[in-house]
Amino acid sequence: MRVLVTGGTGRIGKATVIRLLQNGWEVRALDLAENVEIEGAEYIQTNILDYDALLKQVQGCDTIIHLAAIPSPYTAPGHDVFQINVAGTFNVYEAAAKVGINRIAQASSINALGAFYHLDEIYPKYFPIDEEHPRLTIDPYSFSKQVVEDIGDYYWRREGISSVAMRFPGVYGAGYAQSEGYIQKRDKVHGLLDELVSLPEAERKARIAESHNRVMDYRAKRPFEFHPNREKGMLDGVFDDLLFGTYIADRFNYWAFVDERDAAQSLEKGVTADYEGSHPLFINDDYNYLSYDARTLVQLFFPDVTDFKRDLPGTTALVSIEKARSLIGFEPEYSIGNSLS
Repeated sequence: MRVLVTGGTGRIGKATVIRLLQNGWEVRALDLAENVEIEGAEYIQTNILDYDALLKQVQGCDTIIHLAAIPSPYTAPGHDVFQINVAGTFNVYEAAAKVGINRIAQASSINALGAFYHLDEIYPKYFPIDEEHPRLTIDPYSFSKQVVEDIGDYYWRREGISSVAMRFPGVYGAGYAQSEGYIQKRDKVHGLLDELVSLPEAERKARIAESHNRVMDYRAKRPFEFHPNREKGMLDGVFDDLLFGTYIADRFNYWAFVDERDAAQSLEKGVTADYEGSHPLFINDDYNYLSYDARTLVQLFFPDVTDFKRDLPGTTALVSIEKARSLIGFEPEYSIGNSLS
């Protein structure tokens, strides 16, 4: 079986190509980088916005893993983010339809829901969050990911192409959960959260409200979007305040994360599992990023959310992977839970 991997030199792309080669696939990888050699794979420099060039490379492949995209709203102007992510994805599906490919796994993002890059407050309807939750996007990158999921739906209706769109959160390299940097950060934040829990309710609410107001003022300036005159290091020091950093970053990602090797696992299973239709899937660890009591995180940072579709035992994730488990058989192989003492 030959698989086409667009974006094959990116973080997830590299991990995916490695996994596929180890599992006996023939891999054709595409990306924009020049003079790339991938041992065991065929690499071809191709721009997915060039439909004719893309169509040529799709021929002879049995399935597609589509990862090529602008990875954030601050990497490029909003119109470029939207064009490349959306038009590029349309081209991939159109080329697949042209040659008769009927299975695609593509990279979406947790931001298709409305997460880290959100300009304003986010108000989840319930926990754990799942694929039935309304999408609340208001930045160009997140909106582009919302639309690429819709493209998958369109090609299921039009051409019968079954696909999955992986809503990846922050993706970390192999061994991150065992790294000194992660462990130190986790322990510091644990200390902060334990301190907050121990405070009288009025004082605790006041501290969190003060941080909330600062975060909202900061987000209103759109710091995570493209600025042509962005100064190098303009975000330096923003996260030095532990509560501010936890609020502005981790909270807006719902403490979800995934090992790059598990991202690769999900993509392989996305083109091999037995299913029909077009499906967004949350792909993340089954533990939350901080390995902290999940109910306490909700009580501290989302006190107005009182609807729980399922229990949140221990340090479980606040974003559910049950649909990925049932549809494609995804199960974290490199869960942070394996490193907990």
